[in-house]
Amino acid sequence: MEPKAFIEILRPHNCFVAGLVGILGSVVAMGHFPELKTALLIFAVIFLGCSAGNTINDYFDYEIDKINRPTRPLPRGAMSRKTAFWYAMLLFAVGLILAYNLNIYAFLLAILAYFVLFIYAWKLKPLPIIGNIMVASLTGVTPLYGAIAVGKIGLAGYLALCAFMVNLAREIMKDIEDIEGDRAKGAKTLPIVWGVEKSAYLASLFGIATVITSFFPVKAGIGIGYLPMVVVDGLILVAVFELLKNPTPETAGKAQKKLKAAIYLAVFSFLLGSITMEVRL
Repeated sequence: MEPKAFIEILRPHNCFVAGLVGILGSVVAMGHFPELKTALLIFAVIFLGCSAGNTINDYFDYEIDKINRPTRPLPRGAMSRKTAFWYAMLLFAVGLILAYNLNIYAFLLAILAYFVLFIYAWKLKPLPIIGNIMVASLTGVTPLYGAIAVGKIGLAGYLALCAFMVNLAREIMKDIEDIEGDRAKGAKTLPIVWGVEKSAYLASLFGIATVITSFFPVKAGIGIGYLPMVVVDGLILVAVFELLKNPTPETAGKAQKKLKAAIYLAVFSFLLGSITMEVRL
């Protein structure tokens, strides 16, 4: 067993961004930064839920990851599956304890989100489009969690909608990229059922929908700090164009990485836009 596997299996960089998006949701909702204690609790609940979700996902995806991602901790033998399972349960439990210290709505939403994370990894992930929608919904609800934790929605609803759209596009692209391993496991993902080309068209449709949705906050009065969203939209459109031009697993892999970069930049665009509300676009 490798001690570093306990960090690696969490994919902490993804969870760190998710935690920031949760805080961002509260900032966008309130128009200013929440109390430090509240912000830390929001971050911790989301970070732990994301970490537990990644860990339990690797537990259930063991056979697939031996083909698609053999360097991950479980397939390479750095951690046992049993250890990974109970590690995930511990992370879920700590996250719920912390969520209880926010408010009742944040606590109940955390229970629901954690349950969906588990069910998704266990049963829903291989199902065509349903698994994709569940992941995108969880991503979309992340900024809403921050907003609910401070008792106000505000512009966080637009952020949630953008997050849902772009992540649904990315999840379909990831399924196209992973088609070989998923087919070997007997999974029925969208590219396997529909074909790579049709799935690429659908992913591209949601990518374009994200670009359209990104203009809604401008109409709602978001600040000038939102301007980097132009780069985000550009990255998304480039990824869509490349995938439509050459709908293959290899191209899908490159396209989903561009969307991942776009997501990181979008987080900061919304943050800057929300704290510059007095100087509107």
